Amino acid sequence: MPELRTERLLLRAWRPSDLAPWAAMNADPEVRRYFPDVLTREQSEASAARFQAALDERGWGWWAVEVRATGEFIGFTGLDPVDEDMPFTGVEAGWRLTRSAWGHGYATEAARAALAFGFATLGLPEILAVTTATNLRSQAVMRRLGMTHDPADDFDDPDVFDGPLRRNVVYRVSAGTAVTR
Repeated sequence: MPELRTERLLLRAWRPSDLAPWAAMNADPEVRRYFPDVLTREQSEASAARFQAALDERGWGWWAVEVRATGEFIGFTGLDPVDEDMPFTGVEAGWRLTRSAWGHGYATEAARAALAFGFATLGLPEILAVTTATNLRSQAVMRRLGMTHDPADDFDDPDVFDGPLRRNVVYRVSAGTAVTR
């Protein structure tokens, strides 16, 4: 499984030492603000195990992200096939970082590395990203990556009850138009 390096970050396999900070991050209501619920430690550990299994199987997926200078685990970034219950297909880019990592440009930096991998190594023609219509910070990252939004792609998440988290937006970027540096 390849590791991806940026100037400040390492996207890598999941380690046992990631589990406690991952669980703490997923128990933080502010980090999970645009998700229906916070996660228990067991749910967080199960998700990390699924992420690592996909990395082992495919060689790509949701990588753990650490700050190279300190070795601190700060969340995940990567690529994953869109869930089958979504009204579209493709490969999705995503990220989630601990609050202490917000505002440093890490999400954009890590996502650029994932996009570069997706286009150069996997040969993907397009990568998309999805978030709630109210998650303006993630949408700003998507725009910095060169992704564009077509309101015709917006949809109601079938797994979310009525409310502010149900409406989702889709951003897309094609190979050659992504900002990967």
